[in-house]
Amino acid sequence: MAQPPAPATPAAAYGCAACGADLNLSASNLYPAGTYFEAGNKGTLSFSWVDESRLRFAAEDRIRPFFETLDYWGIQRKRTRVSCDACGRLLGHVYDDGPPLMDGTGQLGMGPSQVVPRRPRYRFKVKAVTAAGSSSAAAAR
Repeated sequence: MAQPPAPATPAAAYGCAACGADLNLSASNLYPAGTYFEAGNKGTLSFSWVDESRLRFAAEDRIRPFFETLDYWGIQRKRTRVSCDACGRLLGHVYDDGPPLMDGTGQLGMGPSQVVPRRPRYRFKVKAVTAAGSSSAAAAR
């Protein structure tokens, strides 16, 4: 006799911590906590997809030295600020250090590099979003 499938638990949804607006961020689009990114992942939640209709985006281009981690630094920082569309609070940034957009060995067969286009990674501060739903432990990552 076959076992009935286990009921699916609803994925956590995230909202703005300042105003409580639903950001339509789903835990199903969340990268695992231990995933390595060049710009780091400490104190943040990283998503592979977001609903852009609930967020504001603004380009940020600064020319000055900056350090994200010991292995990731530079002179010119290009990134995009992500704010809540309802209240305007800064939630995080978009980085271009997600998984490569293409399979293969990269330029000259030397593996993925900055030359290989990468998927965007939406990095939200843990303090800027709140988890709603059954999985409040996901917000503590």
